[in-house]
Amino acid sequence: MSPGISLQNIGLGYAGQPLFSRLDGHFKGGCWHSILGRSGVGKSSLLQSIAGLLSGTALTGHIEADDGLPLHDRIAWMGQRDALLPWLTVEQNVLLGARLRKQVSAQHQERANAMLGQLGLGGLAQSRPEHLSGGQRQRVALARTLMEDKPVVLMDEPFSALDAITKLQLQDLAATLLHGKTVLLITHDPLEALRLSDHVWVMTERPVVLKMMFAIDTPAPRALEDTQILSWQGQLLAYLQKDQEGPVL
Repeated sequence: MSPGISLQNIGLGYAGQPLFSRLDGHFKGGCWHSILGRSGVGKSSLLQSIAGLLSGTALTGHIEADDGLPLHDRIAWMGQRDALLPWLTVEQNVLLGARLRKQVSAQHQERANAMLGQLGLGGLAQSRPEHLSGGQRQRVALARTLMEDKPVVLMDEPFSALDAITKLQLQDLAATLLHGKTVLLITHDPLEALRLSDHVWVMTERPVVLKMMFAIDTPAPRALEDTQILSWQGQLLAYLQKDQEGPVL
């Protein structure tokens, strides 16, 4: 079972300026959670704090797995940029984690190639990133994330730079291949959040808090024409518009 993540009285500051303080929340294990909110409110900083990626910041409070075990080494990361290394082949990029740990084996290579085949990249294993489209590069990044096989996956706007059709295709693949993981997804797209997530959160301002907006119990990915999803999309957009009125504090 993938663990849930508990945030207790989290505060974060950078260069002497507070981003947020006394932030609480609980992300249920084995579920997808999307977090929306105004640019600059601290969504990505929160995700990086959970991943332990921030430096030069003052972090207070407690970020814990709810199974009592450390989160360290149980998190995989996928960002907006694919961050593929141009001098490596597609297969080598997918195996980057194992390569850095000096653990590459024939079994790893077999699994990587099976993953690439599942993502429609089977014929590109020996290609360099420069020969791939943006959608193909992001599929490689997804394969690299999946290869880590971690119970917690943190995703910071991984589909935002893609065209509409490619975005939908990758959303569907991610929903299927990451089923059962604890996934935290930062997004600015209400429809993306509602199609993929079990719980949809908004990071609101004045003061910054995490507010769960929807708990959805139907299987993901959900159809674009789902009338309930479209209704919730309207409600979510109205809430976000209201929250974003006025200057950033």
